[in-house]
Amino acid sequence: MTDETPESLIPYDEIVQEALRDVVGRVLGEVERSGGLPGEHHFYITFKTKLPGVSIPKHLTERFPDEMTIVLQHRFWDLKVEQDAFSVGLSFGGVPSTLHVPFAAVTDFVDPAVDFSLKFQASGADDAHEQHEEAENDAPKAEPGKDGSNVVSVDFTRKK
Repeated sequence: MTDETPESLIPYDEIVQEALRDVVGRVLGEVERSGGLPGEHHFYITFKTKLPGVSIPKHLTERFPDEMTIVLQHRFWDLKVEQDAFSVGLSFGGVPSTLHVPFAAVTDFVDPAVDFSLKFQASGADDAHEQHEEAENDAPKAEPGKDGSNVVSVDFTRKK
């Protein structure tokens, strides 16, 4: 007998990542359909800025060359949710901008109002999260939630 875990022929890690990303899409889709956020809900969404399909203004790419966090709370518009991506209008330093973000680029989704968090490994990204600045789109800053019992963290490292 060997203690080595056999290599899975079923891509469980990809299946789970896809299912969890569907949660983000479904939540954003509900916000799009209803025309706004219910109650005190608001979202911090962190994504890799250089992954394929990400479209943000050049000045934001220069400022956030790897990873960026946005806040969807009071001041956002034109939220559009597609099967594999979302786009949203936000203001940065008083300048309106449209961002297009594939769900595959999202690394964190947090709703501090209810202590809910999902963490992802962006498709095609390195394993480690780099430190990044706080969200800088023009919105009132909310107190980030504490890591609580509703935090879902998925580690997709494989044993060799």
